[in-house]
Amino acid sequence: MIALARRLGQNYAFVATAVVFLSLLVAAGLRATPGVLIVPLEHAFGWSRDVISLSAAIGIFLYGLAGPFAAALMQRLGIRTVLVAALALMSAASAASAFMTSPLHLVLTWGVLTGVGTGCVAVVLGAAVVNRWFVERRGLMMGLLTASAATGTLVFLPLLAALAQHDGWRTVVCTVAAACAILIPLALWLLPEHPADVGLRPYGAPADAPIARAPAPSGSLLQATFGTLARASRDRNFWFLFGTFFICGFTTNGLVGTHFIAMCSDRGLGEVQAAGLLAAMGAFDLVGTTLSGWLTDRYDARKLLFAYYGLRGLSLVFLPFSDFSFYSLGVFTVFYGLDWIATVPPTLRLANDAFGERDAPVVFGWVVAGHQLGAACAAFFAGAMRTVQGDYFYAFIIAGATGVVAAVLALQVRGRSRGGAVLAGA
Repeated sequence: MIALARRLGQNYAFVATAVVFLSLLVAAGLRATPGVLIVPLEHAFGWSRDVISLSAAIGIFLYGLAGPFAAALMQRLGIRTVLVAALALMSAASAASAFMTSPLHLVLTWGVLTGVGTGCVAVVLGAAVVNRWFVERRGLMMGLLTASAATGTLVFLPLLAALAQHDGWRTVVCTVAAACAILIPLALWLLPEHPADVGLRPYGAPADAPIARAPAPSGSLLQATFGTLARASRDRNFWFLFGTFFICGFTTNGLVGTHFIAMCSDRGLGEVQAAGLLAAMGAFDLVGTTLSGWLTDRYDARKLLFAYYGLRGLSLVFLPFSDFSFYSLGVFTVFYGLDWIATVPPTLRLANDAFGERDAPVVFGWVVAGHQLGAACAAFFAGAMRTVQGDYFYAFIIAGATGVVAAVLALQVRGRSRGGAVLAGA
């Protein structure tokens, strides 16, 4: 690691980012796996869709709730330590689910354990790495790391759907477990805790900047996590960001990520074809989120969020009225895919501007918890609506309406300068 870092200099930041990109990619594939398992588990065990959706909702909720604690742990124990432990937990939980025989086992493995594990390998991990390794190009790099979730969907979903269709659901969970395990030695080998550990400055730092690690925060984990929340909760910016990200989760991985394949199955489209559409969304989101990071470095983040949420809401209202033809689904795939998680880079920038470098990582972790709380609500809500009404029509209409609400809320956020003055834009 040290020899490679000396050869690459500040460019080693891109090696560290690549390791985290792959980890986020695999975690995104694991988090998307319940969407592939809904129909196979329904057929294999006779479990109702709302019961299966409950496990997905718990996993998504814990995925978000773990975020602020993971951010505080990374500040104390180190990014690499937390990442390796999380990958091991994800691998073990996925492998253990191959032996499940009851809904309780499903909730424990794909709800509780994978939820906690993936919560440590999520957007907060990307934010921690970008803030530690980059001075320049933070928006662009955050966009790339956020886009790894889309790439995870792109890489894993078609493969997992094909495995589920031809080899059964147990092959799916074992494949995910193996992918997590493979990354553990890679993280141990190539990811230093800090640029200073390999004699480097962050990318873009001045040549005369000191090579030194920031001291670990004092105080307990709970004090850092909940103390930061207490300070942030007194600022209305926190609630606007929390509310918009709640709706972001409600309208993305909670609804579309969890139920899109099942919805297409209700309309006569095969699982592999529906997974292919989700993968295409992932491909377009890779472009859209990276572009969003580039735009965030240059334009008002509030106005970007207004556009993203408004357009997403309209696309969700459009889908249930479409005829699910190749043309209509293609239009939805492109339009929705470009916007899937493009909201992350501007939201992180607004959090940094409003709360400063000390509190922003943990505050952003709590905002991400809001995202996953919204996703969990949507995962269960849509499954319950499908069970009661027999279709997903109103679930998508309601989600589309919340997108318009988020667009309005985003314009209410205000940043603060270092002197405390309120800024009109972020």
